[in-house]
Amino acid sequence: MPVRILMVCLGNICRSPLAEGVLASKLPRDKFRVDSAGTGNYHSGKQPDQRSINIANRKGLDISTQRARQFKAEDFAIYDHIYVMDHSNFRDVMLLAPNKEAGKKVSYLLDALFPGENVDVPDPYFGLENGFETVYEMIDESCTLIAEKLLKEVE
Repeated sequence: MPVRILMVCLGNICRSPLAEGVLASKLPRDKFRVDSAGTGNYHSGKQPDQRSINIANRKGLDISTQRARQFKAEDFAIYDHIYVMDHSNFRDVMLLAPNKEAGKKVSYLLDALFPGENVDVPDPYFGLENGFETVYEMIDESCTLIAEKLLKEVE
């Protein structure tokens, strides 16, 4: 059974699709499954923001086939690790946790870079295209460390 990882942001069209694509590219598909969701349902069924697709393409990743969906309480039973992008995502996800054990699956994506500091991945949605570049770099750096840790867990 592969290790299942879920990336979560607000609308599931900017940060979490990038995080899904980046982390999936760093892990063997036979041992890991990476997915993403949003705490809101604003964009359910839609593909990622074109700016996320563009930056991913420039980095050699295709995230255009992903479709947004809303995070649900049942995700705690499905996923082994849940990474959130910011404080509001953390709060919204934890409100759906069925128990403390399930809540232990949730962490901030950037905790890999800044342990215990609960640093937010900024939401680039209302910004300029270059904000997506900055967010991509943060996600990529953090996902490299997360992948290293996860690979050690399955050895």
